[in-house]
Amino acid sequence: MTEKIIMGVDPGTNLMGYGLLRVAGNKAALIAMGVIKLHQYESHYLRLGKIYERITSLIDSYHPDEMAIEAPFYGKNVQSMLKLGRAQGVAITAAIMRDIPITEYEPKKIKIASTGTGSASKEQVAGMLQRILRIPKEEMDVQLDATDALAAAYCHFIQMSRPTVEHKFTSWKDYAIKKGVLPKKDKK
Repeated sequence: MTEKIIMGVDPGTNLMGYGLLRVAGNKAALIAMGVIKLHQYESHYLRLGKIYERITSLIDSYHPDEMAIEAPFYGKNVQSMLKLGRAQGVAITAAIMRDIPITEYEPKKIKIASTGTGSASKEQVAGMLQRILRIPKEEMDVQLDATDALAAAYCHFIQMSRPTVEHKFTSWKDYAIKKGVLPKKDKK
């Protein structure tokens, strides 16, 4: 059974989330998650440099085999989209410079992979990942950008382990039961 490390990234210019999963067969486990804090840097260009440095440092520390990154969602503020796209591009560049394959996922697809619904809140995503990956409460990062990045890595794990299977769930509860997070009800 070969092991693989997947790095997930949730791009941002104030906080950039990252999460790393160790995958062995059909099992995934948390290695690390956190955020890159960029508030203290006034210059957008300096923030981009710090993103590159930190992502490169994480890659050099954990040696991920693949990167999953969240695609920017389309918003009304063009300047915010431009800045977010630059941050994403810098993270992608760091992976490219280390020959790491990158897969981009839409936010809705990431939410579906971890919760069963594309309209889940960040808190629901974090809660489901905690249950699915059996992460102790004290290891959960309070920054939801970290769990969003972990969700990107988990989405990639799901996609690579079952690339042709399309799951249909009738509700969030149905998803949780089928994932083994909630107990199955007796059909009497």
